[in-house]
Amino acid sequence: MLLILTIISITVSLHLAQHILAPMSFALVLGVVVSPLADRLARHHVPHVVIALGLLLLSTVFVATVMLLIEPIVNVLIRELPRIKFVAMGLIDQASQLLRGIETISQEIEQSVGAEAVKPQTAIPSVRDALWLAPSFVSQVFIFVGTLFFFTLARNDLYRQMGSAENRLRRADKIVSSYFAAITFVNTGLGIVTAIVMMALGVEYAVLWGLAAGLLNFVLYLGPLLIMIGLAIAGMIQFHGAYAFLPPLLFFAINLAEANFATPLVVGQRMAVNPLVVFLAIVFGLWLWGPIGAFVALPLLLWLGVLLQPAAAPGAHSGGRLHSLS
Repeated sequence: MLLILTIISITVSLHLAQHILAPMSFALVLGVVVSPLADRLARHHVPHVVIALGLLLLSTVFVATVMLLIEPIVNVLIRELPRIKFVAMGLIDQASQLLRGIETISQEIEQSVGAEAVKPQTAIPSVRDALWLAPSFVSQVFIFVGTLFFFTLARNDLYRQMGSAENRLRRADKIVSSYFAAITFVNTGLGIVTAIVMMALGVEYAVLWGLAAGLLNFVLYLGPLLIMIGLAIAGMIQFHGAYAFLPPLLFFAINLAEANFATPLVVGQRMAVNPLVVFLAIVFGLWLWGPIGAFVALPLLLWLGVLLQPAAAPGAHSGGRLHSLS
């Protein structure tokens, strides 16, 4: 009972402190990812303050670029909402014709969808809401910037104070960084191939679909599943008949090839993590801290997994691999 109460207390505390812990964890993950670059610059006698400032600027530009790349996807989704609602209402009509026993439920759903379409302004935040949320956003940015800067600045000193755990910490950093360098390369190729295939099929916004596929593939399992659902909706909106199911099916084939051939070839034997544990960690992170939690779940899991491993014999290495969707 004490163990159960402790787990519940820790989970509730993590959820309540998400505005502090989420940006802090995101900053620590980025700090771990760029740690090999920091060590290489330190070996060339670059001052630690210069390294911390440079990597902070580089990481901030990277995060800002990702956010700017996501913005067109969100804008396209907002513009296409009326078409999506129209298709949804058509599917509801077809379902009501096939299953007459749920006609009342389908009419209520149609009325609720129509009510949302009549009053779209309710989803737009007011100026007062924006002013209310601004201090929270600024504080989270401040926590992110401060944590990333001071972690990069004092990481070596902090690790040296850990005594015998220093080698494990540095090994964990190296494995996480190597994995993300490899998976970034794979996801870039996945995005390019997806964009080319969708363009060949005549899918609207093919480049944005490729961009979304590359970005969301960092969140294993859930990211590719969201892309498949989105492509299924896009196919039903734009095409008719069996051709409408071709975009999600082809993306499934692309992702399957990436998960079983490209990722194992590039990532190699860097990890030994059970896929079920990875899936549950991502779902838990998504519930706990939202999109940031889903992103940091895997690197934190890898980092803790290496850190908690027993001391390996010289020349030994961890095996195993992860797949995006298989």
